[in-house]
Amino acid sequence: MLRGVFTVGGWTMVSRVLGFARDMLIAAMLGAGPVADAFFVALKLPNLFRRLFGEGAFNVAFVPAFTGMLAAEGPDAARQFAREAFSVMTFWLAALTILGEIFMPQMMTVLAPGFAADPAKFDLAVTLSRITFPYLLLICLAALVAGVLNGMERFTAASASYVLFNLVSMAFMVGLTPYVPTAGHALAWGVTASGVAQLAVLMAASRRAGMPMRLPRPRLTPQMRMLLRKMAPGLVGAGVTQLNLAVDVIIASLLPAGTVSVLYYADRVNQLPLGVIGTAIGTALLPTLSRQVRSGEADAAAGTMNRAMELALALTLPAAAALVVSGFPIVWALFGRGAFSFHDAVFSAQALAAYAVGLPAFVAAKVLAPAFFARGDTATPVKIAVFCVALNLALNLAFMRPLAHMGPALATSLSSMANVALLAAVLVRQGHLRLDARLLSRTPRIVAAAALMALVLAGLGHLLFGADGIGVHGPSLVRLGALGALVAAGMLAYGIAGQALGAFDLRAVRGAIARRFLRRRRGSAIAPGPTDT
Repeated sequence: MLRGVFTVGGWTMVSRVLGFARDMLIAAMLGAGPVADAFFVALKLPNLFRRLFGEGAFNVAFVPAFTGMLAAEGPDAARQFAREAFSVMTFWLAALTILGEIFMPQMMTVLAPGFAADPAKFDLAVTLSRITFPYLLLICLAALVAGVLNGMERFTAASASYVLFNLVSMAFMVGLTPYVPTAGHALAWGVTASGVAQLAVLMAASRRAGMPMRLPRPRLTPQMRMLLRKMAPGLVGAGVTQLNLAVDVIIASLLPAGTVSVLYYADRVNQLPLGVIGTAIGTALLPTLSRQVRSGEADAAAGTMNRAMELALALTLPAAAALVVSGFPIVWALFGRGAFSFHDAVFSAQALAAYAVGLPAFVAAKVLAPAFFARGDTATPVKIAVFCVALNLALNLAFMRPLAHMGPALATSLSSMANVALLAAVLVRQGHLRLDARLLSRTPRIVAAAALMALVLAGLGHLLFGADGIGVHGPSLVRLGALGALVAAGMLAYGIAGQALGAFDLRAVRGAIARRFLRRRRGSAIAPGPTDT
């Protein structure tokens, strides 16, 4: 599991760094104005469906079934099952894409009702959404193929493919902008083109892995009916965070112009630890836990959950503290140029702090949800998710006026905390979550180490990014250098404090890595095995 976590997390980190480069380019060319608002809404729509139909509902239903079939019935049966799922998904997603293109104005009225007051902005959002919407079909099929690879515990290609989204988007923004009405149009075309590239790379990887995808006639076989039944509740159960973010967009469209963009930039920063840590742990945990549950290894499954939770807390608690304390330095150093103003950075940093409060809950949900999905229980998460979506909407409405741009972010964080609390309570009652002594002992130590790190960041941040700091008034490279110093100081402070307090043992981690390296070298010297695509 840890090997999978580091593989997925490493490639996700590369993708997120490139994503920051893309967002820096967007901030410089679009800022936080009406074109940026329109593009971010256009991007939100296919991304919402991707995370619900693709990464969310499909993975939680497909990966356990595929993993079990691969172990019990062999690769031929698993391959046929994957091809049937590929065919059915292609048929239904193509139909959904066509309907979306036709009824895009009506969909935009629901997703961004505030845009209706500005006809030009509304029309631009509709146009850009029609360009990006085919990405839904392409990336959901890519997520299906990635699920096949993940079920075989081949995480590299599936994780690396997301790098193409940022590379292709940047290439289109730089190369196509002079030939289209706005940079938003170039970005929209880049999104769809990146979907083609990602699907092609994953199809090639699945063929090398011995699971080539074909497109047979779509049939609702008994296996497909069961898969679709499990997907239905998973649409909400695995996608509660995305549904909450969609509610945020609806509320933000009713607030002053630029709010959608401010929330986008804040969420992009928050997505770095969420993606690198949360997605990596959730992706690697599901096939491991599914195999242990199917084999009746209850104690092993409980141990896996505890270590996954410990890893999540050790990485997300300091990340959350850092984003709260150092939100402005991060946003200003990354995006503060061109059309992105100092005022935009202040507002984005405030929204980022509100998102960061819920970061540990966002990641914990990705650890707890697989415990249900591995046991075929998609009904319980969906019941909890429905309540949390309703709670998020209520909190959004309550916070909309008094907190303005911070309201949607804080509402999402609080509803995510409620989601995790309810998921954990049910798992404890069912006996599937038993917190061991190691986790209970290390958690307060992790909290203390993160608090000490936050004090260091607050002091150094005041020197570098205060009223007279070089991080505020210096050129772009100086700002990035100051941010780099801040990040390095935070990592060093957390490492020293965590080691001293016993929150983790860096020597044990280093020893485990060294032992694994030696085993790999010895194994390769004896008989080189197949590489992980």
